Amino acid sequence: MALTPDDVVTKQFQHVRFKEGFDPDEVDDFLDEIVVEWRKTIAENDELKAKLAAYESGSAPAPAAEPAPAPVIAEAPAPAPAAATGAGAPAASAGIIELAQRLHDEHVAEGIAQRDQLIADAKAQAASIVSEAETRGREELAKLDRERSSLEGRISELRNFERDYRAQLRSYIEGKLRDLETTATTSGAQPVSAIGL
Repeated sequence: MALTPDDVVTKQFQHVRFKEGFDPDEVDDFLDEIVVEWRKTIAENDELKAKLAAYESGSAPAPAAEPAPAPVIAEAPAPAPAAATGAGAPAASAGIIELAQRLHDEHVAEGIAQRDQLIADAKAQAASIVSEAETRGREELAKLDRERSSLEGRISELRNFERDYRAQLRSYIEGKLRDLETTATTSGAQPVSAIGL
C-alpha cells in the first residue's frame, strides 16, 4: 500500500491505559511537520515531471510558480484519490533521469575545465619552450658573430703576413739577382781560361 500525506494525517493510534507512551500532542505536531514536507516534495516532484514531459516533447518548459506551502491540517481530511498513490514509479524514474542529467552536466563541466586547464598549461609550456629556444638562438648567433670576428681578424693577420713575406722574399731574390748581375759583369771582363777552368 502506498502511503500518502493524507494517510499520515488521518492515522489514529490507540491510547493505551496504564502504560507509558508518547505524548499524543507531540506526535501530532511531528506528523503535521512530516505532512508539510511531504506535500512540498510531492509538488516539487510534479513540477519536475512536468519539466521532464516538456523536455521530452521538445518544447521549452514553462516556468513553474513556487509551490505554496501546504497548510498544516489539524483535522482529518477526506482520503486522497487513488491516482495520487500510483505516482511513485514515474516520480522515481523522473528523479533518476534528473539525477543522471545533473551528473552528466557535472562531468561535462569538469571535462571542459580539465580541457581548458590542459590547453592553458600546454600554451604556457609552448611559450616557455619558444622563449628558451629564442634565447638560445640569440646566444648562438652572438657566439658565432664573435667567432666570425675572431676568424676575420686572424685572416687579416695572415694576409698581412703573406704580403710582408712576399715583399721580403721578392727583395731577397731581387738582391740576389743584383748580386749575380754585378758578379757577372765584373767577372765578364776576364776570359774563362784565365779563371782556371
